Amino acid sequence: MKKVLIANRGEIAVRIIRACHDLGISTVAVYSKADAEAMHVHHADEAICIGEAPSAKSYLKIANLIAACEITHADAVHPGYGFLSENANFASICESCGLNFIGPSSRSIMLLGDKAEAKATAKKVKCPVIPGSDGVVPDVETGLKEARKFGFPIFIKAVAGGGGKGIRIAYTEEDFIKKFMAARAEAEVSFNNPALYLEKMVVNPRHIEVQVMGDKHGHYIYLGERDCTIQRRRQKLIEEAPSPKISEAVRKKMGECAVNIVRAAHYHSVGTVEFLLDEQGNFYFMEVNTRIQVEHTVTEELTGIDLLQYQLKIARGEKLDLKQKDIAFRGHVFEFRINAENPAQQFAPSPGQLEHYIPPGGPHVRVDSACYGGYRIPPNYDSMIAKLIVTGRTREEAIGRSKRALREFHITGVSTTIPFHQYMLEDRKFLTHDYTINYIDGLLAEGCNFTR
Repeated sequence: MKKVLIANRGEIAVRIIRACHDLGISTVAVYSKADAEAMHVHHADEAICIGEAPSAKSYLKIANLIAACEITHADAVHPGYGFLSENANFASICESCGLNFIGPSSRSIMLLGDKAEAKATAKKVKCPVIPGSDGVVPDVETGLKEARKFGFPIFIKAVAGGGGKGIRIAYTEEDFIKKFMAARAEAEVSFNNPALYLEKMVVNPRHIEVQVMGDKHGHYIYLGERDCTIQRRRQKLIEEAPSPKISEAVRKKMGECAVNIVRAAHYHSVGTVEFLLDEQGNFYFMEVNTRIQVEHTVTEELTGIDLLQYQLKIARGEKLDLKQKDIAFRGHVFEFRINAENPAQQFAPSPGQLEHYIPPGGPHVRVDSACYGGYRIPPNYDSMIAKLIVTGRTREEAIGRSKRALREFHITGVSTTIPFHQYMLEDRKFLTHDYTINYIDGLLAEGCNFTR
């Protein structure tokens, strides 16, 4: 692996470039016309334009990405997260072109990317799973019979869904028919795959995910969990580790289940296994994310392990030089997603030019970003400005430092989620970790505008 093409943009492209340079690997940035002045373009050794601003004409254009590899003589591709990162067809094309796809094999992506197949894999290794349909539901009549068996409320999920998309909730039989048809139509349009499956809805859960790593020689470890329960419409806003709701025994059991699932899929790379935790402390397998995640930084700060470097090393065939007994946690970590959104207006997007961009600093504060003063956030992509990661010896100390860091974070020209995070750090339920995955949506429904 001598030259890596980063098939992505924004902060994750910058993060990958840094990891490559730390290992002495050359980098190629790709960019759309809207991203000509983006930070990842300036940081890479080479840069090449791959199309117009819409992602369908640039970052999702496989032919353009492969052509860019040929032009620049890149021998490897890192997909980052989002875009084509979990596209088995893209991974397969890279493999057939002799390119090292920095991630799992196309076969593993296909297996674990299919929600029904992933659930079957979890069942095989005796990981607890949410009651639901045995594979794809072929039609609404069959689905209704299955739903009656499990009872309402019930999730209707797209097999190819992800990131909170492709999900409907049915509360009654009449509701089920309408939601099933709507979910199938959305899945066809969004994922080009209308297949659906059903899951019993776990009421008032928490969202817990486990970071895993596996090499091409059959060695696997887990690196603890992240609590991602603070979400809006299933989009994560705050992550923390370790989870304040997980005991050491549950942590160990959950980690072992996660490793068993990826081992069964012959997975090699970093990855994340996601679970739901119910009110009684029982956990259930939800899905596997076959890529690096936005919140990988939380695990890096908690363990001191550079996940991006290990992902690159695994891709070039190196053995893991870590064993499970080597993994230790250091204090408590929060990540706050600083997005160009207005919390006071139902998180409405707020693209535009950053008149001022002054990130916080000091001990135990990390900022991952691809923004700078004068940078214009285009409306074509996600709204993330930065990720603020703060560490403390305890949860309370990390909260105190987070308040200071958020106060130091100065951004003008666009609305941001900074006021939301400041509100949450004074919220009684957040401080006592007495909340579930529906908490923020509930506050929004009550008319909360996250100002004090």
